[in-house]
Amino acid sequence: MKTRRRILCSLCPFVITGVGGTPAAVSFGTAVGYDAAVSARAGRTMNIAAMRWLDRWVGTPLCLALTAVRKLADRGRRAIGRDTAAIGKSPRVLFVKLAEMGSTVLALPAIARLQELYPGARLHYLCFAENRAVLDLLPEIPWEGVHTVRTGSLPAFVADVCRAVWRLRKLRMDVAIDMEIFSRASAILVYLSGARVRVGMHRFRAEGLNCGDLFTHRLTYNNHRHTSATFLSLVEALAAPAGQVPLLKKPVRPPTQLPAFHATTSERATVLARLREGGYPGDGRGRIVILNVNASDLVPLRRWSMDRFEELARRCLAEYPDVYVVLTGSPAEAPIVDAFARKLDHPRVISMAGRTTLRELLVLYTLSDVLITNDSGPAHFAALTPIHIISLFGPETPELYAPLSPHAHPVTAALACSPCIHVFNYRNSPCRDNLCMKAISADDVFAVLRPTLEP
Repeated sequence: MKTRRRILCSLCPFVITGVGGTPAAVSFGTAVGYDAAVSARAGRTMNIAAMRWLDRWVGTPLCLALTAVRKLADRGRRAIGRDTAAIGKSPRVLFVKLAEMGSTVLALPAIARLQELYPGARLHYLCFAENRAVLDLLPEIPWEGVHTVRTGSLPAFVADVCRAVWRLRKLRMDVAIDMEIFSRASAILVYLSGARVRVGMHRFRAEGLNCGDLFTHRLTYNNHRHTSATFLSLVEALAAPAGQVPLLKKPVRPPTQLPAFHATTSERATVLARLREGGYPGDGRGRIVILNVNASDLVPLRRWSMDRFEELARRCLAEYPDVYVVLTGSPAEAPIVDAFARKLDHPRVISMAGRTTLRELLVLYTLSDVLITNDSGPAHFAALTPIHIISLFGPETPELYAPLSPHAHPVTAALACSPCIHVFNYRNSPCRDNLCMKAISADDVFAVLRPTLEP
């Protein structure tokens, strides 16, 4: 056991090579509503191409090496990983979801399901520090521990990874669930956590996507299921009968709605005061349409052009004299968004870019009627509120990533080449001309917007 622990600790610093090259590491810096310091850090932390390279060429041999360690350590042992009785009634459960703030929201039903299966479970979460704020929005989840990894510098990153692994092993995790899809980094971290029961996606006979063989509960990935259903499957696999290959051999339906976010009276008053500073009457006479222009999206293929946003905004202002157009964006996007507001040059246009925390952004959604955004984190945050969500999809698909809201209205041109950003290419599309987004006209979006503003 001591030899095994020394091997695992010696590998810990090298886990950094796996983080970021996975599908998860491309959008955590795009979320609207960060405070300025966090947003600034997020903007300088990731060299996506380099991390993809490291994930493939360094992460793969690390996964294979740890697989060899696992097989040596497990030789002659009873396969307790598939024995659900070994989990106990009050297990310590670790969810590993390093990045993508929107996907963290999609994981909420899976976390709630685990609480139903194990009411006494003690919940832990491992993520990048930039995503920590999202967990505070998730309603009434009693986290025993949230473990974060800073990505602002290499020394801080290595230190946090080693510290997190040491802490998790000391806590003796019973279950670890990998909520990344074919991420070598998260597979390594799940194994190094020391959990006896480890759940994740396995490639089986698929070419590529080699994350070794580090899980006790191995699921096959179904790219025809909504991401929330995929996350639910990971939890449901804990109760699967031993011997089933591959998992999961039962129907899992995606939820249609998330628990509601509730703003306090004082929070609503604070956000209303900021809107009034921009000219909003705040006395029930004005409706609000939010445009999230996403000017600095780390996946530029998902971006809808500013010209289309301008055309849509002008038409909305012209046809609905009681509508105020509110522009949102991160602090890094604020100069661009503010310039866009000046270009519109209209008294019913208000820029809130960089002027809200993440929680205040959700408060703004509770005060508003419609959000129009590309496929990004804000669409999923908004699903926690009653607002109508018009989300624009191009290189990705609403079949996997539509917001979980009864008021979601996904729009897509459905080109034959779409989706071209997916787990099988590590979200590294060869496309350099996003015709899938250009094919969505302002008229198309306005046709979806109109019913949400009319009785």
